[in-house]
Amino acid sequence: MNTTNAFIGVKEPPSHLEIAKALGKSACAWEEFLTWLTSEDVTEQEWKSVSVKYGWALRLKRKQRTIIYLAPCDNGFTASFVLGAKAVEAARNVGLPENILALLDTAPRYAEGIGLRIPIQTEGDIVAIKKLTRIKLSN
Repeated sequence: MNTTNAFIGVKEPPSHLEIAKALGKSACAWEEFLTWLTSEDVTEQEWKSVSVKYGWALRLKRKQRTIIYLAPCDNGFTASFVLGAKAVEAARNVGLPENILALLDTAPRYAEGIGLRIPIQTEGDIVAIKKLTRIKLSN
């Protein structure tokens, strides 16, 4: 999967059709995860772009709190979190796959916590980001 944002250079938020086209086979995983987020009361959605150089990402929030960003890529998407110290500790203890734990170890550190970016292609990849989302919601 190419992890470069599919909407670099685009000045307006992408349409549903444009998103589905960019995601390709991973569109089912995207829709399944969005549906699951709604069931977890993460209902606020807002397309954000800091610059046309970086493309667009869907910011998902519970009330005023940002939970996760989803950035469409070609044939997949990237799930991004900022996890505080308590959330990182919890993440290390929920049975995440080794590749996700390795991402936790190498993720950039910010004042707010670590910035974790996970590439997603299939519905099977959603399992780990559901666990991380639950942790984010709890911490």
